[in-house]
Amino acid sequence: MVAIHTAPGRRLPVKAVESVQAEENRGLVGDRYHGTKRMHVTIQSREMLDLAAVELGREIDSGGTRRNVTVDAGEIPTKPGTRMTIGDVHLEVLRVSPPCRLLDDDIGRGAAAALSRRTGSVCRLLSSGTISVGDEVTVVAAD
Repeated sequence: MVAIHTAPGRRLPVKAVESVQAEENRGLVGDRYHGTKRMHVTIQSREMLDLAAVELGREIDSGGTRRNVTVDAGEIPTKPGTRMTIGDVHLEVLRVSPPCRLLDDDIGRGAAAALSRRTGSVCRLLSSGTISVGDEVTVVAAD
């Protein structure tokens, strides 16, 4: 894993952190979606960001997308039910992560279009623990 970002509230700037507490069925402590039912953790792929950057013609910082976790493990699974682990924390894919409405404002004109098929997944936390930059990411096929 290469980056972790949290934002304390809607439309507030994201903050890069080295590690974060993940709480089962609640989300990431300190993030705007902690305690909500619809979005525990959003995960994106650094490789997909790099492809979008080529299309856009400029670099895309992982925090600009407002996703929580950026991994360098290739394409992120989007099939509901697919299980993943980050370090010792277990997650389950719920759905494709919708593009943030702030992409063009935060990254620049055309960012939403360049990222439209590369937005990653929304996952539910199946266990608690600490997620840290550098943790290994593994994907297990959906049932």
